[in-house]
Amino acid sequence: MKADLSKLLQRKKKQILESWIQHQLVDETLREDLMSNEELREQSEELVNALLKSLSDKVFADADAPELEPVYEILAGISISRARQGFSPKETGLYVFSLKNALQEVLDEEAKDDPQFLYDSIKRINKLMDNLGVLTFETYIKGREEVILRQTDEITEISTPVIRVWDGILALPIIGTLDSARTQVVMENLLQEIVNTGSTIAILDISGVPAVDSLVAQHLIKTVSATRLMGAECIISGIRPEIAQTVVHLGIDLSNIVTKASLASALKYAFGLMKLDVKRIQKDIKS
Repeated sequence: MKADLSKLLQRKKKQILESWIQHQLVDETLREDLMSNEELREQSEELVNALLKSLSDKVFADADAPELEPVYEILAGISISRARQGFSPKETGLYVFSLKNALQEVLDEEAKDDPQFLYDSIKRINKLMDNLGVLTFETYIKGREEVILRQTDEITEISTPVIRVWDGILALPIIGTLDSARTQVVMENLLQEIVNTGSTIAILDISGVPAVDSLVAQHLIKTVSATRLMGAECIISGIRPEIAQTVVHLGIDLSNIVTKASLASALKYAFGLMKLDVKRIQKDIKS
């Protein structure tokens, strides 16, 4: 009976594929903005061919049968690519489970006169497709994690720009929470830019940091120390009244670090260190 099921499905491959594709094309979750119908057909055909080719008594009895490895590889690739393309978990899961519906339709039609065979066959199909569904969600999650990690890295890079505000003066505005991982990125970017530009003064502006606790303060101190080791003076600007009170309350010693209330004040102090005098020139307007 198991062997008959495999041969039946293999014989009806074209019908299964067409039924599955039709189900997907009329489904309200179809995302033509993310994938063309041609790509959907190619993807579906590849999976159906691999799945029906692998079917055997052993496969129905053992979901870990080596014959299923090509199917798992194809399905994992589909799940990860869909995660990267922006498909939702529901849309990705329904893609696989709609194949189950196509398989059951063929069985209903071909085995309607043999209820026992139909019942046993549907049980085997459900078990196999449920295992494929679990794999789909597992690989989809991995794909989404990769996307999130990549986006996090990109956001971190964007949110820690090192700006050359004057010859020999760098400014690094920090926006958001400063944790250990981000501190490492801040230090690497700042130190590399000090080397590239030969700057002697670096301004860390924390106006965009929502709160400063003992951990954030320690990260700032580490960054200042690393900057000084490179031969540059470091100034922390953006010290708001509430941050100053928090620092004092926590007993954090920033006495050996130059701090300023605003970026403008820090820049003015930096000009003084470099013995630069910036003045406004009033031009005469001739009538």
